[in-house]
Amino acid sequence: MASPLRDILRPVRGRLLACIALTVVSTVAGLVPMTGIVELARILLPATSGASIDAGRAWLVVQVSLGALGVRLATILAASWLSHAADLDLSVLLRRSLVARLGRVPLAWFTERSSGQVKKAVQDDVAALHHLVAHSAMELTAAITLPLTVAAYLLSVDVTMALVTCVPLVLGIIGLRISMRGAAELYQTYDRGLAEIGSAAVELVNGITVVKTFGREGRTHRRFTEVAQRFGGFNRDWMRHSALGMLLMELALTPVLTLTLVAVVGALLASRGNLATIDLVPFLVLGLTMTAPVTVAGYAGRELREATGAAQRIQELLATPELPVPATAANPEGGRVELRGVGFAYSPGGRLVLDGISLTLEPGTVTALVGPSGSGKSTLARLLPRFADPTLGSINLGGCDLRSLTSEQLYERVSFVFQETSLLRTSLRDNIRLARPDASDQDVRHAAAAAQILDRLDALPRGLDSVVGEDALLSGGERQRVAIARAILADTPVLVLDEATAAADPESEAQVQQALSTLVAGRTLLVIAHRLSTITGADRIVVLDSGLVAESGTHTDLLAADGLYARLWRADQRAHSEPAHTQTAEVAR
Repeated sequence: MASPLRDILRPVRGRLLACIALTVVSTVAGLVPMTGIVELARILLPATSGASIDAGRAWLVVQVSLGALGVRLATILAASWLSHAADLDLSVLLRRSLVARLGRVPLAWFTERSSGQVKKAVQDDVAALHHLVAHSAMELTAAITLPLTVAAYLLSVDVTMALVTCVPLVLGIIGLRISMRGAAELYQTYDRGLAEIGSAAVELVNGITVVKTFGREGRTHRRFTEVAQRFGGFNRDWMRHSALGMLLMELALTPVLTLTLVAVVGALLASRGNLATIDLVPFLVLGLTMTAPVTVAGYAGRELREATGAAQRIQELLATPELPVPATAANPEGGRVELRGVGFAYSPGGRLVLDGISLTLEPGTVTALVGPSGSGKSTLARLLPRFADPTLGSINLGGCDLRSLTSEQLYERVSFVFQETSLLRTSLRDNIRLARPDASDQDVRHAAAAAQILDRLDALPRGLDSVVGEDALLSGGERQRVAIARAILADTPVLVLDEATAAADPESEAQVQQALSTLVAGRTLLVIAHRLSTITGADRIVVLDSGLVAESGTHTDLLAADGLYARLWRADQRAHSEPAHTQTAEVAR
């Protein structure tokens, strides 16, 4: 067993070994009734020639066979229960560990990977281990134990016939090995193809509304179709690669081949006096059991390889470096935020998407970040709640470097409302209470009221107990106000708003803005502007361009300077003053 798999299975190793031992006992016990049939034949067949029947011996064989059936039933049930219990515990342990690790890795880790890759590690790879632990371990053990036990018994009857009976088994194993040549590399390609097709499917589903609106279904479907065709090409290559081995295995494992060999060779030996006719019975009864496990072993072996690859990917994810945790926590005072020469790259040695950013955010002030798409606004905003650490420079909160704070200290002082609102599939009450689990129901209601969303939530079938995605179907603006209620309940001195009105429709934008005005009072506020008209009253507007600070000042000062901000402002005003059909025509072009 490969090292990554051995390490991953260590928490359930004892139970797996017990399961394997029980499966060995179960397999051997299952053969006892079949050998009992052979022994009954030895006792009963002479009676056809007028010999007396040894009834006591016959009855003993029946009792032993029935007892062995009971042992088989008990051991196979115990092994199955044990393997599924081990699988359940391992799945829970791995998923908890994976989710905990994902919560502590830098933002850059996610930007370098597709959603399909993340989903494969957390869901599909853990599922691959389920098949190994709950099923394949037992199946592979039985597939090895059964032919070995049968071969040992048949050798005790007649060596020549035992060797003849093993011929189809050997041919089947050769066919299996031929079909599985190069399987490791092929399975790596298969895994990459699965991740790629998963990412393409997520992209297709998530973007279907937009692409249908603008009549671009063909382009998006084409990408998915191309990925699916490549995956289909892999399957065709796999079939061509394994065709010869599969054909040999199919011919070798055909029951007719085994029975024909046993009957022809057995009859020949019996005619020459080298084999008693009664001794042909064990080979006819047990011969087919020799080849039956080969196919099972093939499937179990494939799942073993899949599980080995899955274990390696899980282990790599669990080894992903976390954001460093300070040995001794600092003690920040106040909500003053200082950025000192901050630079950031998503990968070591990569291009800096932020370079030399130095800002001071005073308590009770509003600082707005604006700039063209790709200027680094959202990246900078995500450094403040420490989704990643700066590549260069430092960010201080209350006089302490963010890297010297524990996660608990940081999130007691910094909260955020991002453009992509994330609500859990649980009750709205618990979604809001996520910011402060010990908050009372009254506190939750006050936060929802301050966020201008309480009346809407109370109107739902179960009020705040309504579950998101089931009986709580909210618009973009409503989801945003739930997120704002969460931030209000957190009551942190520093708040980051990343285009918090972007998801709001025109009717609900005013309510979102009113909720935000309640939220910002007395706090250190960093705003990423989606519509420039929403930040004209900011104490300071910082204009980013290609990761650099291009301008800084008040709205009035920046308009007077007639630089990048003034150009963005004029473009924003035109965009919101032109008729809707004109804007749509521009986008379509």
